[in-house]
Amino acid sequence: MIAANRRWLARAGASLGLLLAALALLLGPALPASAHAVLVSSSPAADAVLSGAPAEVVLTFSEAVREVPDKIRILGPDGAQVNRGDPTFNGAVVTIPIDPSGARGTYLVSYRVISADSHPVAGAYTYSVGAPSTPPSDSTADEVHPAVGGAVRVFKYLGYAGLLLLIGPVLVLSLLWPRRLPRRGPSRLIWAGIGLIVLSTVGAIWLQVPYTTGGGPFAVTGSALGDVLGSTFGAAHLVRLGILAAAAILVGPLIAGRAGRSDQILLTVLGLAGLGTWPIAGHAAASPVPAVSVVVDTVHLAGMAVWLGGLVMLGGFLLRQANDRELDAILPVWSRWATLAVSALLLAGVVQALIEVSTPSALVSTTYGQLIIAKVVLFALVIAVAAYSRQLVRRRILADQPVEEELAEEEPTEDGLTGDEAAEEEVAEENGTEDGDEGTGEAGDEAVTPDSSTEPVRPVRSARRIRRAVWAELAITAIVLALSAVLVQTPPARTADTYGDAGGPGYYSTTLTSSIYSLQVEVDPAQQGSNSVHLYAYTPDNKPLPVAEWRATAALPDRGIEPIAIPLLPLTDNHATGEISLPSPGNWLLTFTVRLTDIDQATVTSTVPIT
Repeated sequence: MIAANRRWLARAGASLGLLLAALALLLGPALPASAHAVLVSSSPAADAVLSGAPAEVVLTFSEAVREVPDKIRILGPDGAQVNRGDPTFNGAVVTIPIDPSGARGTYLVSYRVISADSHPVAGAYTYSVGAPSTPPSDSTADEVHPAVGGAVRVFKYLGYAGLLLLIGPVLVLSLLWPRRLPRRGPSRLIWAGIGLIVLSTVGAIWLQVPYTTGGGPFAVTGSALGDVLGSTFGAAHLVRLGILAAAAILVGPLIAGRAGRSDQILLTVLGLAGLGTWPIAGHAAASPVPAVSVVVDTVHLAGMAVWLGGLVMLGGFLLRQANDRELDAILPVWSRWATLAVSALLLAGVVQALIEVSTPSALVSTTYGQLIIAKVVLFALVIAVAAYSRQLVRRRILADQPVEEELAEEEPTEDGLTGDEAAEEEVAEENGTEDGDEGTGEAGDEAVTPDSSTEPVRPVRSARRIRRAVWAELAITAIVLALSAVLVQTPPARTADTYGDAGGPGYYSTTLTSSIYSLQVEVDPAQQGSNSVHLYAYTPDNKPLPVAEWRATAALPDRGIEPIAIPLLPLTDNHATGEISLPSPGNWLLTFTVRLTDIDQATVTSTVPIT
């Protein structure tokens, strides 16, 4: 009765972990309207008041973006759409031509694009011509549909669950499964894993359409679906389905115990290639070092799948069905595997966090960083439980010294095997029935309980304790997986920390005029420290003006700071950007020299308050 109660508590703990995981998915941070790319600057700038209507609107994002058809609109003071023709996408810069003969008043710029890591970016702002007026409203503006946002996270979670149910059981069944034990249970896990990954992949492709366009779950058209399949996101998911189809052919012989060495090698190659499709379709695609991020994310997923999938096999089958002799051979080998998997998981996670978080302040000030902290805390708890499990394995083996000596023997056995090889060979041949033999069915704790008159009860008790520890690990890691599913839908901390205040209260914008051009100047965040400067040149009648050379300086005469050159990088013919660190607050004098031809140039100045 006590043993049954303990088993019930262990399973209840795992079920509670799964329930909390589901709640984390459904109640976690909502998908932001502007996802992983951020609007860095615009021309005209937000809330700017212009003397005349511009001929175009330019949006500059933090990374390359793609078009969502008919989702960029500029509305005039009367609510009518004034953009003319299709917008031009040039990496991170989007140029929207508009009617320059528009009325005086306030205009609304509404946009929705797709960032480099496949997430939608939506937002809106206003500018005025002549004088501000009541801003128009965009009744067609849309965000991510709540049902779509929740479904995207659920399907990502199912994909992760499928990975561990596929990779871990395949590995254990190939190298650690005793021949006498039935293979029906593990085979069901493997097919369930394949099914979950297929479901997750197909669901992700379908949902990507309404996720980027802002519609409901069934707002999917053939052309929009074609656009998704033609993107990097779609290609990665199609490759994943192809790899799964090939793997399914090789899994059959493995389940039956007839897989050869070449089949195992091919499955390993397919597994690594399939794992790589996750980072290619996610954050890693837009990372500052995409090649490194893809490799690191692949290692991260592999470590997770091996570790957690192996725990499922231990808790669900081996600790319940294997006898003492088999467990004494299996557990030391598995303990080493788990150590390697967790080490790879930890190392890859650290590198991944350094790339995506970037700065210590971003770790605590952004949602992404806070989720990383929560994940690390839970992971530390899992490591503590895993260390306890490893200690139980050591105690079990030390308490059975003859078995330990037999397994640790380093001199060749009569079969030519030594040490760990003998341990793994013993697992494969223990009580050796033929391949495919269903054996004697499940053997619970009672089936392996020795006669109290001849043997101690240590093996049964240690197996129960190890099984409880395994279920505790799985319960906690279920929540970690849920956090991961939310994490991949959250803007990376490096983006949120760098651009989170773009256009905020400290944002400075002005228009400077000379006899030959007008210059739109934007300084963000207009605070002490690092600042971004954006310059847009226009003709006196507000048409884009090609510039041959840009020069700029910043000085603080009140404090004796001489002019500091601002290095400028031309982004388009009429748009340049630069970065400068302003060491002190005060009224900084910014001087700009714009040369149009060999003889036509003019200099303008602006006083910018820096807080």
